[in-house]
Amino acid sequence: MTAFRTLLAAIFIFILTYTIVVAWNHGFGLLPIFFGDIANMTWPGQFNLDFLFFLILSALWLAWRHNFSPVGLALGLLGLLGGSLFLSAYLFIASFSANGNIKPLFLGKARARD
Repeated sequence: MTAFRTLLAAIFIFILTYTIVVAWNHGFGLLPIFFGDIANMTWPGQFNLDFLFFLILSALWLAWRHNFSPVGLALGLLGLLGGSLFLSAYLFIASFSANGNIKPLFLGKARARD
C-alpha cells in the first residue's frame, strides 16, 4: 500500500504543478479547446474523447462506491471535473480510511463486508 500511496501522491503533485503552470501561462479556457479538438476529429481530439470517457467511468465508479447517495453523486461530479487531481487525492485519503485493505478501498466498506 505504501507504493500505491506514493504513486498517488506523485500523481497529485505532478498534475497540480503542471496545471498551475498551464493555467498561469494560458488561462482557464480549457473547455473550448478540449471540445474543439474533439469536434475537429484530430488525434488530440481522439485523446480528449478517450479521456472524457475515462472521466465518466471514474465518476460512475465514485458514485457507485457510495451507493449513488447524494455524497456519492457529488464525489462523482468532482471526479468528472477534477480528473486525476481529484481521484489521486480521494484514493490517497480513502486508503487510510480502508486501513490499507484493497477490498474496501475499491468496493466501499458496505460491499467489502458482503
